[in-house]
Amino acid sequence: MPLRFRHAKVPAKPGYARRNDRVCRETGIPSILEKEPDMKNRRILYAAVTAAFLLSSNQLFARGRPQDTASGAKAPVPVKGNIILSTTTSTQDSGLLEYILPVFTAETGWTVDVVSVGTGAALQMGRDGQADVLLVHAKAQELEFVAEGHGLRRFDVMYNDFIVAGPKTPIAYNSDVNRTFTAIADQDLPFVSRGDNSGTHTMELSLWKSAGIDPGRLSKYVSVGQGMGATLQMADEMEAYTLADRATWLKQKNMGLVIVCEKDPSLLNLYGVIAVNPAKSAKINAQGAQDFVNWILSPSTQNLIASYGLAEFGDSLFTPNAQANN
Repeated sequence: MPLRFRHAKVPAKPGYARRNDRVCRETGIPSILEKEPDMKNRRILYAAVTAAFLLSSNQLFARGRPQDTASGAKAPVPVKGNIILSTTTSTQDSGLLEYILPVFTAETGWTVDVVSVGTGAALQMGRDGQADVLLVHAKAQELEFVAEGHGLRRFDVMYNDFIVAGPKTPIAYNSDVNRTFTAIADQDLPFVSRGDNSGTHTMELSLWKSAGIDPGRLSKYVSVGQGMGATLQMADEMEAYTLADRATWLKQKNMGLVIVCEKDPSLLNLYGVIAVNPAKSAKINAQGAQDFVNWILSPSTQNLIASYGLAEFGDSLFTPNAQANN
């Protein structure tokens, strides 16, 4: 099936049912979810969504390509094969992949097997030749990955930013992340870390370092080794602070936490795409990987990314920036 997610650690959420209801209204497919979906039903939902796009190109391009008319929309390309996309959990938890990948399949013919892990694990999959293309967000590690010969080239794709979420008190809302982390340490406040070598975890550790703090010495610092959605849920349950990407934060519902720090220039969150070097393994789909890179950097896909979140939040969850590669 075109969309297959593996290694996801975040439990199913009601948001999936709401997205299913929306898809059913837009495509005419009968609802397949009567309650919160389990993994089997989620896979069925992904297949149903993609089938709807493939069987109704007019609906697909009306949503994903505003410039295409009903009479001039392109027919979906026949399926060519499969690519393995190893990516960070934030692209899954935010819902972005569900939004854009059916369009990729319809336009290129490549189905996508998504492996959602932390950035560190995604890069390791590339080193081991177990993925064709990476979509991750730890630029320094990505550039090192390419310099070592594991990837062909890194390209900017999009960005959003990180936020610090936590209880309303005792830390007042501010835009100084150094001051925020210092206050957490000085007041011995609980903090939940992803602890999974992801891009978010890497950013968190760099922020502690900039503040001159060793988080390992904090008595209420908890490292959970989970994805972004699960980490936010745990922080909420523990009434603790945590660092999160804005897109995943916005997709969480019924949270008791609030944003306590945002819009510090240090919190910029850059995403890059890298085709894995085909010399790593004879199994690597070099053509499919390059097609994905070309597709996600194209102006039409950049516009598609920019449209994600507008209807639900009134603002884009990601800002495309492929133009930075020029």
